Amino acid sequence: MERGIQPPLVDNTTCFCRVDGSLKTVAGAKKFVPGTKLCIQSNIKPSIHPSKQKATRGDRSRSPSPLLPGLPDDLAIACLIRVPRIDHQKLRQVCKRWYRLLIGNYFYSLRKSLGIAEEWIYVIKRDREGKISWLAFDPIYQLWQPLPPVPRDYSAVLGFGCAVLSGCHLYLFGGKDPLRGSMRRVIFYSARTNKWHRAPDMLRRRHFFSSCVINNCLYVAGGESDGIHRSAEVYDPNKNRWSFIADMSTAMVPFIGVVYEGRWFLKGLGSHLQVLSEVYHPGTDSWNPAYDGMVAGWRNPSATLNGQLYALDCKDGCKLRVYDEETDSWSKQIDSKLHLGNSRPLEAGALLPLNGKLCIIRNNMCISMVDVSKYKDGRGDAAEQLWETVVGKGQFKTFITNLWSSLAGRNRLKSHILHCQVLQT
Repeated sequence: MERGIQPPLVDNTTCFCRVDGSLKTVAGAKKFVPGTKLCIQSNIKPSIHPSKQKATRGDRSRSPSPLLPGLPDDLAIACLIRVPRIDHQKLRQVCKRWYRLLIGNYFYSLRKSLGIAEEWIYVIKRDREGKISWLAFDPIYQLWQPLPPVPRDYSAVLGFGCAVLSGCHLYLFGGKDPLRGSMRRVIFYSARTNKWHRAPDMLRRRHFFSSCVINNCLYVAGGESDGIHRSAEVYDPNKNRWSFIADMSTAMVPFIGVVYEGRWFLKGLGSHLQVLSEVYHPGTDSWNPAYDGMVAGWRNPSATLNGQLYALDCKDGCKLRVYDEETDSWSKQIDSKLHLGNSRPLEAGALLPLNGKLCIIRNNMCISMVDVSKYKDGRGDAAEQLWETVVGKGQFKTFITNLWSSLAGRNRLKSHILHCQVLQT
C-alpha cells in the first residue's frame, strides 16, 4: 500500500459476531450463562450496521421504569456501580435498562473516577495442537473466568500482536494465517460488552513484529511479510485510522520491546541474524540506534511500573532485575529465594503491572505477585517477603501439586502463554 493511502473507516461500535444461545456448559466449569447472550461465533463480518427502529407514539409517552424501585436513578446508579465486576454479567440480565447502563461509558467512567474499577488479567494461550484459547483471572476472588472464543480468524494464527487501548479494549492484529499468509486484519474485544468487534486493517501485512501503546495510540513496527520490514505505523482510536510513521533505521524481526520514559525500545534480529536495537521518539517521529547499558542487559519478559523498568532474571520468574538509571546498569535484584526449576510448565510467560504490583504468570497458570513498592535496594534480607503466590480456584491444580508433578516429570507442557494483558472496568 502506498504511503499516505488510508483505509476506510470501519464501524467499530457494532458487534459483528453471531450469537448461539445453545452454549450451556464449559467442561469442568459451572453453567456458563453470564448475562446477555454470549458472542461466540468465530466469523466476523466486515460491514453490518444495526437497524434503527422507529419509536411508536405509545413508547414516547410511556415513562421508563426506575432502575431500582423507590429510588431516583442517580442513587440507584450509585448503588449499582459498587457491585463487584464478577457479577456485572448477571446484572445485565435483569432488564433492558440495566443492560444499557452496564455496557455504556457512563457507568464505567463513574467506577474509574471513584477508584472502584477492577483490573483483571487476560491470558492468551496456544496448545500443543496450535489452537488458541484465552481466560480471564479475577485477582480479588482468585477465579478464572471463561470468555467468548477467539474469532476463527485468530484460532491458529502465528506471530500476531496484542495490546490494550482505552483500558478496556483488547486488540489482536496482524499475524500469519496458515493458508492466507501475513494479514492486516485487526479485531478487538470489549470487556464492557464481552464481545468481539472489527477495527480498520493495518496498512501493511506483517507477522512476528513488535507493538506498544503510547498516549493511547497503538504503534507497530518491523516484522516479516515477503521479507523483513523497516516500516512502522500507528493507530489512533479517536480518529479510527492507521497512518505511517518514520521507518526504522534497519529492518528487523523484534523479539522484545518496552516503553520506558516515553520512548519505545526494540531489540531484534536483522536479515543476517545479527542482534539490532533501536529506540523510537514519538515526539520527533524518529528512530535512533540504542547502545546503552539498559539495552545491553535487557531480557524478556520486561515491564515498567511507576517509571521503573523491571525484567525477569531467571526462566521460572523467581528473580527480578531492576534497571538503575544512575549507573546505567541492571545491578539491582529482587530475589524470592524460591526457585522452581527450568521446566517448560514453570517457565514465566509474562510480566505485567497489576493493582500497583508486578504480576508474573507461568505457563502452568501459576501467578506470583511482587510488591515492588516496598523494595529498597534489593540487598536486604527481607526481599523475599515482597513475593506472594496466587493460584486460581476451580481451574488448575494447587501450586504444590504443580511443583511436585514438574519435579517428577509428569507435568508435560499442555499449553504456553502467547500474550497477557490487563483490562480495567
